[in-house]
Amino acid sequence: MVMNTRTHVRRIVVGTALGLAVTTVLAQNPPATPPAAGAPQQGRAATVGQIPIPQPCTPEQIAAAAAAANQPAGAAAAGRRGGGGGRGGGVPCHMPDPREGLKAGKYDAGEAALNMRLVTTMRQPEGMFDPNATTGRSLDYANSDLAFGLNGRLALQGNFHGLIFYNIEDPKKTSLQTLLACPGGQGDVSIWGNLAFMSVEGYGRLDCGAQPSPNAGRGGRGAAAPGAAGATPPAGATPPVGGANPPAAGAATPPAAGAGAGGGRGTAPPDPNRMYGVRIFDITDPRKPRQVAGVQTCRGSHTHSIVTDPNDKENIYIYVSGTSGIRSADEKAGCVPDPNAPNTSSFGIDVIKVPLAHPEQSAVVSHAYIFMDANTGEIASIRGRDQGTGAPKANPTAGCHDVTSFPFFQLLGGACSGNGLLLDTKNVAKPKRLDDVADPAFAFWHSATFNNDATKLLFSDEWGGGTQPMCQSIHPPMWGGDAVFDIQGTGDGRHLRFGGYFKMPSWQTSTENCVAHNGSLVPVPGRDILAQAFYQGGATVFDFTNSSNIKEIAYFDRGPIDAGNLIIGGYWSVYYYNGYLYGSEIARGLDVFELTPSAHLSQNEIDAAKLATREGCGASNDFNVQCQPHYVWPASFVVARAYLDQLERDKALPQEKIDALNAAIKDVEGASAANRRAAVTKLDTLAADLVKDAAGAPAISASRMKAAASTIQKRNAQLR
Repeated sequence: MVMNTRTHVRRIVVGTALGLAVTTVLAQNPPATPPAAGAPQQGRAATVGQIPIPQPCTPEQIAAAAAAANQPAGAAAAGRRGGGGGRGGGVPCHMPDPREGLKAGKYDAGEAALNMRLVTTMRQPEGMFDPNATTGRSLDYANSDLAFGLNGRLALQGNFHGLIFYNIEDPKKTSLQTLLACPGGQGDVSIWGNLAFMSVEGYGRLDCGAQPSPNAGRGGRGAAAPGAAGATPPAGATPPVGGANPPAAGAATPPAAGAGAGGGRGTAPPDPNRMYGVRIFDITDPRKPRQVAGVQTCRGSHTHSIVTDPNDKENIYIYVSGTSGIRSADEKAGCVPDPNAPNTSSFGIDVIKVPLAHPEQSAVVSHAYIFMDANTGEIASIRGRDQGTGAPKANPTAGCHDVTSFPFFQLLGGACSGNGLLLDTKNVAKPKRLDDVADPAFAFWHSATFNNDATKLLFSDEWGGGTQPMCQSIHPPMWGGDAVFDIQGTGDGRHLRFGGYFKMPSWQTSTENCVAHNGSLVPVPGRDILAQAFYQGGATVFDFTNSSNIKEIAYFDRGPIDAGNLIIGGYWSVYYYNGYLYGSEIARGLDVFELTPSAHLSQNEIDAAKLATREGCGASNDFNVQCQPHYVWPASFVVARAYLDQLERDKALPQEKIDALNAAIKDVEGASAANRRAAVTKLDTLAADLVKDAAGAPAISASRMKAAASTIQKRNAQLR
């Protein structure tokens, strides 16, 4: 469909957070010049960026905020951070923050935490770091993303040098299980049953070997780090058998000797040993991972995302986002580097079909041109905006950094360098773009996350590429954070409308790489909560239920790895899985956290999140954030209490009604068999009254009242 050309000029009004009686309208950049006739159309929510830079709060402002929060001035910072907005809202000045000024160190850095607790930390294992490294900016052994599976037993950590297998049967006693040396880029990972998938885009060998490419330095990100190939147990473990094998018979065929060019972000001479796409491993025994296929693509795989077709139970599909240079047809038949060709290998995503019974037969089945104009057929039809000025970018958007599928709703969120996309995946091989947005506060659209009912889509901006210190006091507070868009309309008319910004609010130092990165939902019923990594800005947890009033509710941070030099580190991803938060630390290893109760998150809400189950993307205990599951909660009084806690926090219901409901729930739980019927009848009556109260309540409160009543009634039916 034709996208409307509309440029929205937004004014950000900073509210009176903590009662601070100041309302500020932030300065605007001038609107961009409208595109000329015939230029590519912009999405509905193209916007003009803002560049406000808050100054430190004065003692008077701190005292005013503390007084409004009914707490001593010395506690103002902690109180503000526990429920204050991110850099897109809150007070119009920068409050002191306990995360600032922490001691530097790799394993002995200072720490600051609010409403979350570190329960386990696993230091970077031997074999996955270079003891002779001379620069702190090398990524040869950097940890990357996480996936979970094998019925809750496995956390799989990607690494630029291979894969790390952790046993998390008891998260508080997490143990290292296996190391697999298999270089080839950042090693983005996913799990489906007994299969693991790994992205390859830097120089990788078909056999997982680590010998430098004969073409090192000509394409890709440089030679692979030295080290032995194959699976390696931690010290004292039983050596695995099989290791990483070349693709089995029937797998994607490697290019013939002397075949053409490609690899990395440029063009390299042909290499018959190059692996440039997605590896597939059998992890039935995680101590003995075995490569069963290597699917070659034209642009490699920076990231990938699993997607499913509800009418095809025999196969799963993988959307591949490649950000590197396109191979020549000499190296892989069918690759078309020419961006002007009608069958170019650019301007889209590759779609791999994986037969679950025969993964060795996996192959690319289509190249989806998701930037095409449906009316004109123009392949390169959308452009982003220059950060700050809002001017249309000189070049059209050519690819995605990451896409997140939401199979339950047959939707896809695309974070595509210059634009954010919303797509329909009813036809899995040919996803259809519903809307696209551009925002001059964004430098690089990096990742996407839906809320649980697919009414919001959150995009993150990796300003600076993840290796730069972009969270300093000198930086615009909406740059390098998140933008939340509300999904409005129905069917093919669904579109994105800007809601609000969020950025981790603590000022970091010039030796800490910091920007928004990967996160996942925390499945608290009735709320939209995200846990997110900000590299050396730490882990943050925030509530975006109201997309125009986003609030940070928990965090964990360490000081820089080095006080004098920027050494790349911090959290690549922070994900919620089965009651715990897992943080993949680029340089330090793996951390496991628990959320703790506070005024902003009750124990009932924490317990209700632990009861949530996943559906829509594989086995219930498989978890790949980029194949987003739909969460459901049981008919449990714990879940009902979580809704009641939210109503109480928002003062959405008279306290005596909340007290009566909680007391009636307690009576049912404690009733004898003889007295249970009477207790259940009383509670049913109160639940019915709650439904009546919902009729006159605001939308979010009404939704929680109805959900609490429904949960109570279902649980009572089970107890009758």
